[in-house]
Amino acid sequence: MDALRMAAQSLALAAALAAVAARPDPADAQSKPAKPAAKPAADPDRPVAGGGDLPRGWAARTDTRGKEGDFKFAVMDPGWHITLGPATLLYRPTDKVDGAFTATALITQTSAPKHAEGYGLFVGGQSLEADPQQKYTYFLIRGDGKYLIKKRDGANLTSLNSAWTSHPAIVKQGPSGEATNRLEVTMDRTRLVFRVNGKEVYSADPRLIDTKGIAGLRVNHNLDIHVQSFEVKKL
Repeated sequence: MDALRMAAQSLALAAALAAVAARPDPADAQSKPAKPAAKPAADPDRPVAGGGDLPRGWAARTDTRGKEGDFKFAVMDPGWHITLGPATLLYRPTDKVDGAFTATALITQTSAPKHAEGYGLFVGGQSLEADPQQKYTYFLIRGDGKYLIKKRDGANLTSLNSAWTSHPAIVKQGPSGEATNRLEVTMDRTRLVFRVNGKEVYSADPRLIDTKGIAGLRVNHNLDIHVQSFEVKKL
């Protein structure tokens, strides 16, 4: 019996030692570098076959020069249909303001992009064909219900509302990727106001933002949208 008892104790001790040996060393865990976060899937500009033509009276500037033939912009009643391609400014040189004005656009995102991408209005467009002197302020929304306002001065970008910001006035994209929203930028003597569907989402002192220049449309890459109406009015 004593021999059996001693054998059992030896087996128990051996099992305990094996368990301790198998237990991970915290120091080892701390010394191992963390796995890098997964990179987002690449989403390069997708050239659109048969692009390059513009409706009469319109001009375009792509963010990447030389890609002016990689998108489609065509009259499609009511309004215009845009399929991108590279991120692009679309504008009529005659839509130039100096003083109080309002710019509005009724835009439908027709399908969901691979990643959330913005579309909307720009104001204060100057030297749009020049590098690197181009200047403008843009007001974008996207399918996840967020908006962004930024100023571009040549190669420098400044966010006015710090980052993409959610707002309940923005209609989010549905299961099919569709969403329709009306965007507006209005400047009077005291305020520069940014609205979506009639609701104010942001305002600024007009002395801090140069709005003198062309107003037009800004559409980020790989989007398919329909612009039902676009209008610039001097007040």
